[in-house]
Parts: sequence; C-alpha cells; structure tokens
Amino acid sequence: MQKILIPTDFSDNAWNAITYAMQLFRHRTCTFYLLNTYTPVIPSSRFMAKMVDGVRIVDAVRNSSEQGLQKTVERIESTFRNPNHTFETISSFNLLVDEVRDLVDALGIQLIVTGTKGASGIDEVFMGSNTVRIIKNTKKCPVLAIPQHFEFVTPSEIAFATDFNRFYTISELNPLMELAHMFEATIRIVHVQYGIKALTELQQFNLNMLRRYLSETEHYVHTVSELNSVSQTLEVFTQELDIHLLALLNYQHSYMEQMTREPIVKRTAFHTQIPLLVIPELGMEGVSATTNEAQAISSS
Repeated sequence: MQKILIPTDFSDNAWNAITYAMQLFRHRTCTFYLLNTYTPVIPSSRFMAKMVDGVRIVDAVRNSSEQGLQKTVERIESTFRNPNHTFETISSFNLLVDEVRDLVDALGIQLIVTGTKGASGIDEVFMGSNTVRIIKNTKKCPVLAIPQHFEFVTPSEIAFATDFNRFYTISELNPLMELAHMFEATIRIVHVQYGIKALTELQQFNLNMLRRYLSETEHYVHTVSELNSVSQTLEVFTQELDIHLLALLNYQHSYMEQMTREPIVKRTAFHTQIPLLVIPELGMEGVSATTNEAQAISSS
C-alpha cells in the first residue's frame, strides 16, 4: 500500500493537486494523508485566553481546519468513489515544513503531492513558496509538484533531466521507474550541454549505468544545447516533445539547484505547466551501499 501525503490549504490550487493524485494512482491501493497546518495570529503572550464570540482563537482555528479537512474528504469520495483509496486527516498547530518532515518519518510517507500557484506555475516554486521549502527540507521522500491549472494527462512521456556528473542509485531512481512502469511510459533522458564537448569518462560511466537500470523501460537520450538558462532549455524541450512530467534529482550542483539559483531575469521564461517530480538524493551511506553493486554490474 502506498502512503501519500497531500498538504492542503483548501484552495483551488490545492484541490487541483488532489485531483491529479486521485487520477494518477486510481489503480493503486493507497492511503492518502490530507494535512492542514494552522498557526493562529498571536495577539499577545497570553493568546490562549483570547476569545472571539466566546470561543478561544486557537480552538476556532483548529475547528475550521478539522471541518475543512472533513469536507475535502467528502468531496473526494463523492467525486472519485474509488475503493482502492482510504483517507486520513491531520490537523496540526505547526509550521507546514516542520509538520511535513515529522510526518514523513512517523508515517513512512512515500510521496508528497503538493500544488504550486502563480501565473508561472513551477516558476513560483523557485520564488520561496511553501513548495520549495518542502523540497529543500524533505530528504527522505520525493515531492510531486502540480501546477495550478494543469489538467491530468496520463504520463506516457516522462523527461529525466541530468548532467551525468553524479552516480544515481537504484533507490533514487525507483520513483521514476515505478511511474514509467505504471503507465508504460517512455523516459527521455535529457542532458543540457554547455558548448560542444564530449562526455567525460565519469559522465559516460554514469550514463551507461543509467541505461542499464532502465534496460527494461523504453528510453532515449537527448543532448540539447543550453539556451538562455537551464530552466528555459528544459521548458523548450518539454514543450517540443510533449512531455507530461519532468523528473529531477535534487543534490548539490544538480539542475534543480541551478534553477533555484538562476537570476530572476533568466527564470521568467520558465513557465512550464507540467508536473515536476523532485527526488532527494540518498545520504552518503546509501550511495556507498550501492557502489559495489554498480561495479559488479559494470564489469558483467
């Protein structure tokens, strides 16, 4: 059974992410944990005693949170009626990022699905939203970010952006491979090239390993020249090949990190409206544990 966490603030943007998740996993047995966090405005150091219409502020906000979650579950069940799906609600007086991190550990969450908002969709992620804070602070679980106006499309074309400078473990690639298997999707490995130069020996090794991991999945390697920025290059690529989902690993010097650091003037072109799957890197112990496996595969 898959355990999926979906933060919600009861907005249209959050509901769109929920509907995407319901359709993406419609054939999977899943438990969805719907999370709403709240932090009431504190008018003084003795805020717990403050009353509004005879009700303490914190109690009123908690009640609103719990009622909102219950209404959301009722809306999901009446809209989708899927016996494969069960729902748990979590209302928490906490900061969103802290609660998400705690729940990933406590519940064994395998995926976080969240919405992005703003006219530029994913671009909003790179401007300090809750989504980017979740991505940066979640080290054990992939995050699937759904643009505000994106309507579900079966992801039969998935792009995986990489520079081949880092060895990827099977554990890190599992979220990508599972999605490809679920929908019999084609994976298009895209490498953004800076100028004209051949891959280094390390890059070629990592590419070969990646192709071995994906040997049972239809996949292609695309090398594209950088345009104005990494973000714009990936946007053009996903548009031209009609990509339905873009996956990246998040590690030091990765494309994901590069895009978050690009000057705003370069990021303004990145208005992609497709879901973004961000996969965290394993700790060094995870990488070390799979190095021997890689060596064994490469020598076979």
